Amino acid sequence: MLAFPTMTEAPRGFTLIELAIVLVVIGLLLGGILKGQELIESARARNLISQMDSIRAAYYAFQDKYRAVPGDYPGPLAQANLAGIANDQVGGNGDGVIRDTPMARESLLVWVHLSHANLISGNYQASGGQPDPLAEWPRNPYGATLQLQYDALFTGSGGTPRLNLKTGNQVPAKILAEIDRKIDDGRANTGQFRFSAFDGGGGPPGESRCYDARTGLWRAAENEANCGASALF
Repeated sequence: MLAFPTMTEAPRGFTLIELAIVLVVIGLLLGGILKGQELIESARARNLISQMDSIRAAYYAFQDKYRAVPGDYPGPLAQANLAGIANDQVGGNGDGVIRDTPMARESLLVWVHLSHANLISGNYQASGGQPDPLAEWPRNPYGATLQLQYDALFTGSGGTPRLNLKTGNQVPAKILAEIDRKIDDGRANTGQFRFSAFDGGGGPPGESRCYDARTGLWRAAENEANCGASALF
């Protein structure tokens, strides 16, 4: 005859083995999640490095082919030599650097010239010196815009402008630290890859959130989410 538990029997609890199995499963799940997040971050770092390398290569290829600087390329030459340029006003002032002026936003026209020279993907448009305000521009993996310009908006510039490619803001300090280790000296205030507050990178109170000015090291452990950098040419 089968025996059934009576109402007076205490419910059976989990055994130590069962609890151990549950803890192991939870540990595996948490480990998988953390590892997955780490892989995503590494992929974004590689993506940003690839973007910067591609833009740098496109810039030098344009210079080599047209003996001029994209974005700064005068409009009549752009219309004559680049397929799909709307008119002879789609160009810069030809002074040899990518720098915004009241007449032309060369830092945005650079993408128009590079794309119409088939050196970068995309179909960036402008009808004059001011690009289409509804147009999409290159963005980093976090949705912020990249910028290529001759200025001093990077740490350690001393006010001396240089051509530099800005990653845009909204990049975590941990990602910038990884990129810097891979392509430069690992410090935010020296070398060819440095902190930049362009477009709000660093947020209030600024760069101190993203790197330690005493050591130059990125604050990877604190991992401020809104940082940015510039790759110097």
